[in-house]
Amino acid sequence: MMCPSPTLNRRRFLSRTGAGLGSLALGSLLQRDALAGMPEAFRSVAPKAKSVIFFHMTGAPSQLDLFDEKPALRKHDRQPAPESLFAGKRFSFLRGHPKLLGSPYPYHQHGRSGLALSELLPHLGMVADDLCLVKSVVTTEFNHGPAQLVFHTGLNRQGNPSLGSWTTYGLGSESDNLPAYVVFLSGNTPGAGASLWKSGFLPSVHQGVPLRGESDPVLHLTSPEGVSRDERRRTLDSIGALNRSYFESVGDPEILTRIEQYELAFRMQASVPELVDLSQEDNATRARYGKGEFARQCLHARRLVERGVRFVELFHGDWDTHGNQKNRLAALTKEVDQPIAALLADLKQRGLLDQTLVVWGAEFGRTPMLQGDESPEKCGRDHQKDAFTVWLAGGGVKSGFSYGSTNELGNEVAENPVPVRDLHATMMHLLGIDHESLTYRYQGLDQRLTGVEEEAHVVRAILA
Repeated sequence: MMCPSPTLNRRRFLSRTGAGLGSLALGSLLQRDALAGMPEAFRSVAPKAKSVIFFHMTGAPSQLDLFDEKPALRKHDRQPAPESLFAGKRFSFLRGHPKLLGSPYPYHQHGRSGLALSELLPHLGMVADDLCLVKSVVTTEFNHGPAQLVFHTGLNRQGNPSLGSWTTYGLGSESDNLPAYVVFLSGNTPGAGASLWKSGFLPSVHQGVPLRGESDPVLHLTSPEGVSRDERRRTLDSIGALNRSYFESVGDPEILTRIEQYELAFRMQASVPELVDLSQEDNATRARYGKGEFARQCLHARRLVERGVRFVELFHGDWDTHGNQKNRLAALTKEVDQPIAALLADLKQRGLLDQTLVVWGAEFGRTPMLQGDESPEKCGRDHQKDAFTVWLAGGGVKSGFSYGSTNELGNEVAENPVPVRDLHATMMHLLGIDHESLTYRYQGLDQRLTGVEEEAHVVRAILA
């Protein structure tokens, strides 16, 4: 059973005294109180970042074809793989004695830093001096659903809060009229589903709110036809009074979450249409982001952090290239390369990149071994958990920097391994949160994003 939030007494006081303030004022107070948690107790250092934009490439791109060039792999393309790459190891689909698969894509150095990126990422190359590549990330799972859960919640099972939920629990919201945690989806829905943005055992006010690309970005956001805003306000006042009365009887903090969700939805009826109206952006800005659903979502992400939203996540899929990798990678990178590069440049131009931590990654990487048909148009790569790449930008990380390395064939980390928990601890640190102090009492334990007993360390070598 979930233990009450540590701020329950103050919330109870607010609920009992709020009638004289008006329910809208009460809703605002409840939101700030419910989202704020105990921020001073969670602090470790002065924060470098105020908000996060988190890209998850659903299905897992091949790091070997995008960020981690391996000349030896190209040299030995289609030759039998050394037994050390597969003997005694588990893969999702690889069987027998596989062959090596070198990348068909040339790499080019970019900017003052000379970071090498695949030719599939020409726009990202233009902002390479803002990137911090971490080429030595490792995870514990090699199948999508469990690995996605690890990447988002730190554990391979459902029911735990997501990274975005922990962030809003620790830091609260800077926006009165928008959710603290917003989610966009394009392409295939991740295998782990909504668990990737749910609040788990944290109060449900901390779960992510999906925004859609259609004309109605939030389902049921608009009032029914013929119901005026004043009538809607009176209805919410009456419902709020009933909910507060019930809370006084049972003391369940989720009732306060329900009150705030009604109030936030009312405020969002005015704020969301303005947010998604991209006609407010000039033609040059819209052109820089390019066309398509994902491009619009990237532009929305910038507008959200401008308006105080704490955590924005963008899912894009499907990168699960077991076959036809050459054509699919070219198509997928074309969808994301220009919009992401435009977002980084836009944030920097507006003075927002230094206070916004941008993170790009996936649940795992891809093997250096060929899967399926050997023809260049049909072959692909299987899942790989032992070495893959995540990049960060802004928000207190080094720029034009590469950290960690893999061996000459790219199947294992050779230097500076970064477990996913260390990545989480580092993100929390950049937000000014002590990941060991950010806890929530549940099932008799002080639960943490980075685990109750597991070790996790801030990767200080990538901090600016």
